Amino acid sequence: MTRIERLILSIAMTSMMVFMVTLVATYLNLGLRADFVFQWAKAYIVAWPIAAATAYLVMPMSRRLTTRIVNRIDGAT
Repeated sequence: MTRIERLILSIAMTSMMVFMVTLVATYLNLGLRADFVFQWAKAYIVAWPIAAATAYLVMPMSRRLTTRIVNRIDGAT
């Protein structure tokens, strides 16, 4: 996977995941109140760059780990 592919995947994947996680966490912590959308957006804006950078950095290690696990599972059957 090229750097640009890894970057685009990290951005797309984490954007969707952070959207849902911050939405649910904000709802569970605050409930539906007048400033819910503002509070959720604030959480999203803070969390998403952290998630995207983390995904970009750990993706190669995660792919190697996944390959090792799948190879062991395939070898065990």
